[in-house]
Amino acid sequence: MNSLGMGMTKEDILIVDDTPENLRLLSKMLTKEGYNIRKALNGQMALTAVQSVVPDLILLDIMMPSMDGYQVCKHLKADPKTAEIPVIFLSALSDAFDKVKAFGVGGADYITKPFQLEEVLTRVQNQLTLKAAKIQNQQINAQLEERVKERTHQLELANQELKREISERMLLQEQLLKMALYDALTGLPNRFLFMERLEQALKHAKQHPDYRFAVLFLDCDRFKVVNDSLGHFVGDELLVALARRLEASLNQTDTLARLSGDEFAILLTEIENINSVTLVADQILKALSLPFPLKRQEVFINASIGITLSNLNYEQSEYLLRDADTAMYRAKTLGKGQYQIFDAEMHNAAIQVLQLENDLRRAVNQQEFIVHYQPIVALTTGKIVGFEALVRWKHPQQGLISPILFIPIAEETGLINPIGNWVLREACYQLQQWNHQRLTDYPLTMSVNLSARQFAQPDLIEQIDKILAETQLNPQSLKLEITESVIMKNSQPIKVILQQLQERQIQLCIDDFGTGYSSLSYLHNFPIDNIKIDRSFISSLDGKSDNLGLISAIMNIAQALKMSVTAEGIETAQQLEQLRVLNCDFGQGYLFSKPLDGKNATNLIESATQW
Repeated sequence: MNSLGMGMTKEDILIVDDTPENLRLLSKMLTKEGYNIRKALNGQMALTAVQSVVPDLILLDIMMPSMDGYQVCKHLKADPKTAEIPVIFLSALSDAFDKVKAFGVGGADYITKPFQLEEVLTRVQNQLTLKAAKIQNQQINAQLEERVKERTHQLELANQELKREISERMLLQEQLLKMALYDALTGLPNRFLFMERLEQALKHAKQHPDYRFAVLFLDCDRFKVVNDSLGHFVGDELLVALARRLEASLNQTDTLARLSGDEFAILLTEIENINSVTLVADQILKALSLPFPLKRQEVFINASIGITLSNLNYEQSEYLLRDADTAMYRAKTLGKGQYQIFDAEMHNAAIQVLQLENDLRRAVNQQEFIVHYQPIVALTTGKIVGFEALVRWKHPQQGLISPILFIPIAEETGLINPIGNWVLREACYQLQQWNHQRLTDYPLTMSVNLSARQFAQPDLIEQIDKILAETQLNPQSLKLEITESVIMKNSQPIKVILQQLQERQIQLCIDDFGTGYSSLSYLHNFPIDNIKIDRSFISSLDGKSDNLGLISAIMNIAQALKMSVTAEGIETAQQLEQLRVLNCDFGQGYLFSKPLDGKNATNLIESATQW
């Protein structure tokens, strides 16, 4: 018993809980520790019990029928006979608001269900110790009131001792909190406990070569959409429901943990083969495909799963979880809502992507990029009327790296913003130089792509204004190309930006038209000047009228809306001829020229080639 206990007297503890199993467990444990235990199944029974014999401490459940724990505590604190009884709340409610409310009605402590018996015992001992200390302090104060002059020093020592003990108790509570092994929201094991069990499984596998286990890394697809649209309370409710459904898909010998956010990890022990693991993954995906009936509305969500199988090559548990995470990202890349099993090729690919990202950051600082220019031809005259600026990365060791490889990484890391701004500046300088040299008797235009990330820059318009001012380029010569997806996301803010660009007489083009959203209503609502038909449509042209596909329809729409049309990916004379028959305005593709560096593009202009 604690050092400030009340001699040989058994402390009287009243347990109030409408769940008989909880009463049984708590009663058994505390009785074993020498406490006198009384039990009540509801709030009214509890109030009746304290009137007959005042207990030393009350363990009080919150969620009870008729009278909840908050109401019971208020009654106790309102009665001078029972106001000093320490009340420790026991509840599955873990929200900060519920805890604040519990302390607000007079609670002394709060334990979240599912509770650990060791934690309950420690907190009971703490409260009884504090109560005993309080009684002892009152006795000392009574004695000191009679002998205040001669016992002042002793009183100070007693108070210092009391403060030291309270400080030690508070430090112990902080250490217990830091040692907590379970997630507060879902009640699942947290990362620390999961890694501890994974380490045990790895050690067991080293000692028993026939032992097999697997790690599953699960990440919800589009959980952020639910969180952002419906709020964090709904998001938390969904995570709890998700945890319960995952538990139902697993055996009791398996470990399910919440790592962080919407990331979960599963340790499957004593597996027979890979088929038994994929069977579990299939069961999980099937379970998650069903709707989640939350309080406010029904929600659908799926998940991507990465799987790592144990083998003797693993020396550290962290590597197992890392590889499962890598496999999960592969599952997301391949379409989400599925599982992927880790292999060495995934690890090599992940290392390559990481290296490429590091090199890309260096490339931005050291300006390792160059701009190539592909001509755009007026199909009525066959003359070059402009160019599209295309960025290339000249890696010091690997040479030219395809934009297909580095642009997605630049988008994800945000490096696309400095890269895009640099390309725009270089392209504007090049066009201004061509126009200044008067290589043609008409002004050329320059088309530059703007990504979704660039449109998200709060100072996009200021950046463009600054570049135009630096290069002294006529804004009418600049064409900015965007995809349909950029317009459809956050359409109202995008519309404002497009209108500002139109006010500057900068032309606006829809790139890769026909591959994105099926709705064409946005063409009426946004100031679009030009449509670029995606090369996938042009490649189907073979000189036959029945292969025009959607091109004719797109041409009619553009003409009705008074927009010009550019065909991308023209590679044959037959394609060019059919597009001319359709009165397509401009063309671009390898039939005319591949993208060229500035010097070769200049030579092409000077050659005055016509097609």
